[in-house]
Amino acid sequence: MAKAYVAVDIGASSGRLMLAEIQAGKLKLQEMHRFKNGFTRENQHDRWNVDHLVNEIFTGLEKIKAAGYDEVRLGIDTWAVDYVLVGMDGKKLQDPISYRDARTRDAIAELTSELPKDYIYKKTGIQFLDFNTLYQLYAENKADLAKTDKIMMMPDYLGYVLTGNAVTEVTNASTTQMLNLREGLFDKDLLKQVNVSQEQFPRLVESGTVLGNIRHKWQLEYNLPQTEVITVATHDTASAVVGTPGNGDHWAFLSSGTWSLLGAELNVPENGAAAFAENYTNEWGAYGTYRFLKNIMGLWIAQCVKREYNDKYSFADLAALAEKEKPFQQFIDVNAKRFENPTDMIQEIQDYCRETGQKVPNTPGAIMMAVYSNLSLFYANELAKLDQILGYAIDTLNIVGGGSNVALMNQMTSTLANIDVYAGPDEATAIGNIMVQMIAEGDVSDIASGRQLINDSFKIKRFTPETGKYGTVLQRYQDFLKFEKGKKVTN
Repeated sequence: MAKAYVAVDIGASSGRLMLAEIQAGKLKLQEMHRFKNGFTRENQHDRWNVDHLVNEIFTGLEKIKAAGYDEVRLGIDTWAVDYVLVGMDGKKLQDPISYRDARTRDAIAELTSELPKDYIYKKTGIQFLDFNTLYQLYAENKADLAKTDKIMMMPDYLGYVLTGNAVTEVTNASTTQMLNLREGLFDKDLLKQVNVSQEQFPRLVESGTVLGNIRHKWQLEYNLPQTEVITVATHDTASAVVGTPGNGDHWAFLSSGTWSLLGAELNVPENGAAAFAENYTNEWGAYGTYRFLKNIMGLWIAQCVKREYNDKYSFADLAALAEKEKPFQQFIDVNAKRFENPTDMIQEIQDYCRETGQKVPNTPGAIMMAVYSNLSLFYANELAKLDQILGYAIDTLNIVGGGSNVALMNQMTSTLANIDVYAGPDEATAIGNIMVQMIAEGDVSDIASGRQLINDSFKIKRFTPETGKYGTVLQRYQDFLKFEKGKKVTN
């Protein structure tokens, strides 16, 4: 039997365990277990139930053992920036607070009054988002920090619970906005600002580091396969980029899920004035690369809309309804802070349109078309900025993740940006997770070979520009964004 690999891939709304094997020269992937995730209000904060995540990993592994797999390799990826405080006894002090919690609302302004933004950006190359770990720690309860022995990023904590071994993997650690680009270590000046020390973080390791076997006590408590845990590219976007079958020399990626992460894979970081002005980030990638990208609100908006219709419609239903509507009936800045965690997303979209004097969408199809068409506009606008910052023209866009299945949005993006779009695989995050494990085990020689294996194993859809279809709509959208930004500055 071929080696079996398991990707534990956990996002903000759900998680799953995916099993992979190489069969007849192709990567075969199957979902073995899926579970819900989400934060709840507890002790005045939005918190993750991290014990639930651990239990679901064990449940998934038991299913894999029941399916006849006695030995597997396993890697864990999750979202970025959130962390667990671990006390001197090796146990979590409390459930970790979600990045969507309001505690960091004023943290950037307060911290950057002491350390200027350009100073921080030159050190880290990381974009300014008020939920970055730097600002979460700035807002953290100081008494809890004093009791903290170790600060562990979410996937590192899960690996620690499984194996008893603690590390800090670099792709996720870079999102903290506390790693120094030149030194490759946590920056002492920034740590001082948030009252933590280098010693409170487990040692930094690269993607592909073997963490260890699942602890014997878990083997006794659960019916698990023999499991070796490998520290993969633990930030889900880093795994998604590994799992992206890039085409050509000047390709860009769009990891399209709850968040949309649009950018390019670079060998050296780009933290100059233009990147700083546009708030682009240089997150560390696997194998010495950098993910130069822009955070975009993404399908979080669509997920909220679906939920607010009481899940009456599937995403496929909503896309079909959207296709019956005219696109670009209103312009929306999808990255406006008001869409980050509103009480009612549909109402927020409608209020935005009223406040800007535009047509208000009132049906499920019209609302979803507003979401999809404005995400496409935002993508096209950012691709134009990416060309300017990098100094060369992006020739292909590779869309991976759940959004790769939204043909309507992919085609609009291709036409607006005048670029060939390759969509798929939708499971790029799990695939990238698996690929790092396979490279670590020697089943795949390197990342180039891994991407060729992905191309050979999965169906990739191509979208080409429909010349002249939308006229000047992108330029009008860009003018709209400038006007709205100007109003904020004036106010």
